Amino acid sequence: MTESPTLGGRLPGWPPFIRELDATLSVHSQYVLSGNLYDSFLAPPMDSSGPARLLPLRDLLWECLRSSGFSCLLVYDPVDGLQVLPDTDDEIGDEAAKAAERLLGKLKDEKPSLERLTKLMAAVARPEDDVRAAFIIDSASRIARTPTDLEPAERDFFRFCTKLSRSATPVRVVGARPKPLYNPILWLVERPGDLPPWMTTDNENIREITIPRPHLGDRQETARLLARAFGVSDVGEDAAAAEACDAFAEQADGLTLQSMIEVTRLAKERNVSLADLPDAVRTYKLGVLDNPWSRGHLRRRVLEGEKRVPERVIGQPQAVTKTLDILKRAVLGLSGAQATRSGSRPRGVLFFAGPTGTGKTELAKAITELVFGDESAYLRFDMSEFSGEGSGDRLIGSPPGYVGHEAGGELTNAVREDPFRVILFDEIEKAHPRILDKFLQILEDGRLTDGRGNTVHFSESILIFTSNLGMYTQARDITVRPDLAAAPSRVQNITPDMDYEEVEARIKSAVADHFTDVLNRPEILNRLGDNVVVFNFINGEAAEKIFELQFANICRRVAEEHRLVLAVKGDARQTLREWCTGELDKGGRGIGMALEAYFVNPLARALFDRELVPDERITVSAIHREGSIVSLDLQ
Repeated sequence: MTESPTLGGRLPGWPPFIRELDATLSVHSQYVLSGNLYDSFLAPPMDSSGPARLLPLRDLLWECLRSSGFSCLLVYDPVDGLQVLPDTDDEIGDEAAKAAERLLGKLKDEKPSLERLTKLMAAVARPEDDVRAAFIIDSASRIARTPTDLEPAERDFFRFCTKLSRSATPVRVVGARPKPLYNPILWLVERPGDLPPWMTTDNENIREITIPRPHLGDRQETARLLARAFGVSDVGEDAAAAEACDAFAEQADGLTLQSMIEVTRLAKERNVSLADLPDAVRTYKLGVLDNPWSRGHLRRRVLEGEKRVPERVIGQPQAVTKTLDILKRAVLGLSGAQATRSGSRPRGVLFFAGPTGTGKTELAKAITELVFGDESAYLRFDMSEFSGEGSGDRLIGSPPGYVGHEAGGELTNAVREDPFRVILFDEIEKAHPRILDKFLQILEDGRLTDGRGNTVHFSESILIFTSNLGMYTQARDITVRPDLAAAPSRVQNITPDMDYEEVEARIKSAVADHFTDVLNRPEILNRLGDNVVVFNFINGEAAEKIFELQFANICRRVAEEHRLVLAVKGDARQTLREWCTGELDKGGRGIGMALEAYFVNPLARALFDRELVPDERITVSAIHREGSIVSLDLQ
């Protein structure tokens, strides 16, 4: 029989939480283990020449306890009742069964209950024989309906457990650790708060240990172990394999070691090579096999977009160029490439800022059509609806115990359903500052945990924020009486007569001031980086192009709806153009509103009074305005 390594020497390679438990067995009778309970964990090899091992929590605990002279591990859960480990058909399994009978008597197949659990715990914690055994209470979070509102039987049970933690007796045995050690009760809970708070508060006999998720070093070592599944026995002698393992470990950020094992199985099933494991990680995280970013025609579509997008978003050459550069970076998978870990970040992040009506939303639609072939494929959130502190629950779902918890969040549900999409957060400055904090994890790590505890990944999404920040800045009014505080007011920060460089500098400065001074969230600004895209005012030349485009849309709609050929004579058209492009402070949206007021409304009134004949040609010969009433002369 091969002996496991002795933990008393604090050998490297054992997880820290195991070493903590092992070192305190002489002073604590109960432990509350929470966190990453259902993972696999790295353990040292059985002998110095072998590889490290990946063990589930129960096996890891048994290896730890066995080296300290424990004879068996008893596991109790509300479904299966009592189980004795190890349950192998060998000498160790026989010894474990005999030790359990010495502690508990003849084992019976009894129905799980709090009464039976009480008796078992008492027999282990206060043994009548010198038998070292540990008692695991699995799924302990499910014992009480709520930890703060206990039923009478539940309250009595936890009172007994609290008393038992103080009345437990340590056990001496001959062997590696002859000094007295407690037979520990190990509670496995999802969160420490799942047990009554009065049970653990100021109780030095109960130790709370949180099991963390694996860090990069653990994932790298695990990747090297899993490389054996691809025929690589010694990664150290294969530079390409070592590089692939490191890439696998970085891409697996946020995953457990058990998930890495499952990714390897998925890769083997799909005949994926070791070098292509990141693709298997993406499939495992997102649950989809198709990757739109890897389609060959996407690069061609983006190249074509250099001509098509400026025709759609008029008068914004600088904004369109910078946006397409960021999109090209996203298509090539180079977003955040300068960072140590960039694979899990969103494909692209854009912050559109500038005057209203200049094409920010239109450019978001154009990007969506370029990538996904349908401009309606983007997901839009009007952030003015999230101005309340509690409105963030709509995005990620209500926390446990609140109404609607089971439904999840609008954002997390949508991304889980389709992770390949453009997500538009319109007028982001109107959202509550606490809601903005939720974007920190998305921008940095590319993931978000919803109210149900499920992790949603944004690594294949493009995030677009729009804002009107920078149009106005706060000023102080001069007051007549010096004893009165000056009242804050807004002054225009940018004007149409400024050149683009000045507009860009002022808006970027205002955006930085808003996140740094007003919201006190400079970390959000840092994560946006240089992805702030500034839109300029609509100038006269761009306004005329927008007018012609929107006017053509009206004529086409009339032809589609009524099969009429609509024309406007030169003088009437020039008058209409001057009316619609005379005031550009509202941008392209203002031109459309003017067209609706000065042309669509009087046209609808005139057509409503006529008997429409298909294929008829209707010509607007003149246009008149008296006050707010506009009329057309039709031929």
